[in-house]
Amino acid sequence: MGFLIGVLGGAFGGLVGLGGGVVMIPLMVGLLKLSQHKAHGTSLVAVFFTGLMGALTYGLQGSLSLKAALFLAATAILTARLGARYAHSLAEKDLKRAFGFFLLFVSLLLLLKPYLAPMGLVRGEVWEDITLLLAGGFTGFLSGMMGVGGGTIMVPAMVLVLGMDQHTAQGTSLLAMVPASLVGAYTHHRLGNVDTLLAPGLVPGVLLGTFLGGEAAHFLPEATLRLVFAMVLLWTSWRYLRPPDWTR
Repeated sequence: MGFLIGVLGGAFGGLVGLGGGVVMIPLMVGLLKLSQHKAHGTSLVAVFFTGLMGALTYGLQGSLSLKAALFLAATAILTARLGARYAHSLAEKDLKRAFGFFLLFVSLLLLLKPYLAPMGLVRGEVWEDITLLLAGGFTGFLSGMMGVGGGTIMVPAMVLVLGMDQHTAQGTSLLAMVPASLVGAYTHHRLGNVDTLLAPGLVPGVLLGTFLGGEAAHFLPEATLRLVFAMVLLWTSWRYLRPPDWTR
C-alpha cells in the first residue's frame, strides 16, 4: 500500500512539478489511518529521495545553480529541525488545520504559475545571497513542519526576486532540499513520527511515480493538468479546514 501511495504521489507531483507530499500525506491519513504527525514525518523521508533524484536529473541538463542551492540549504538545514519539532508540539487538529491552509496556498500558487516571469527584483550579489538565506530559512521550517519539499516557496522566490529561469530554479530548489529534508526526516524519526514499515515501500513508489508523471507531462496539456490538480488540492484543503460538525 505504501508503494501504491508513493506511485500516486510521485506521479501527480511529476505531472505538475510539485513534490509528492501534498498528495501522499492526505492518502496516508485517509487510507492508512496514520496520524497527521506520522504522515508528515514519513512523507519527509520520501522527499529526501525525490530531491536527490530530481536534483541529479536537472543537474545533468545543466539546470542548476550550485551556489544558490548551498545558500538556500545553509539556513534550511537549521530551520527544518525547528519545523519538525514545532509540528510535534501541535495538537492533531491544529496540525491538520495548518496543513489545510498550506494546501490552499499551494493550489493558488499552482494557478499563478504561468504568470511567474523572471523579474529580478533584487540587484547585487550581497542582496541576492541574503534573499537566498532568508528563503531557505523560511522554506526549511515549512518543510520540516508540513512534511513536504520546499519548491513551492523557493521556486517563485528565485524566479520573481532573483530573475532565475523556471527550470534552473526548480533544479536548485530540489538540490537545496536534500540536506534539509534529511535533517527534518531524522528529527521526525527521533520524535517517533516516521512509520518505518511504510517508508521502504513509499520511497521506490515515489521515484517510479515521479518518473512516470514527468514522462506523461510531455504528452498532456500542461494548463489542463494544473487546473485539475489545483481543484483537487482546493477540495482536499476544504476537507481539512471545514468545521468538525460538517462531518456528521
